[in-house]
Amino acid sequence: MRRSSSPKRRSTTERGRAAEHRAAWHYRLRGYRILARNARAGGVELDLVVRRGRRVVFVEVKSRSGTSHGEPLEAVDRWKLERLRRGIGAWLAANPAASGLDVGFEVVAVHAGRIERMPALLY
Repeated sequence: MRRSSSPKRRSTTERGRAAEHRAAWHYRLRGYRILARNARAGGVELDLVVRRGRRVVFVEVKSRSGTSHGEPLEAVDRWKLERLRRGIGAWLAANPAASGLDVGFEVVAVHAGRIERMPALLY
């Protein structure tokens, strides 16, 4: 049996988990507390819910291994934003402790070793 000298390629799911882990670490290093990871609300998965002070931020994490499928930020289209709006509303309704906090939304793109945070207008 031949053994390949190249390292085993990670699955899309594994790369996605690694990107979410990296994004969570990025926020923690900046003083955010992780409230939820991969939370299900309103039939939608919210990648990260983080909080610092009176601000709660919902984070959509995107990564790509290359640019053949476009940039990670391009993957958050109008349809995806609508779903995220629904999920965020459901999460806030299920977590009354978050009422009265400033709510934000960011898309985080993980590109080969670096993170790009993009605040997005959701409402």
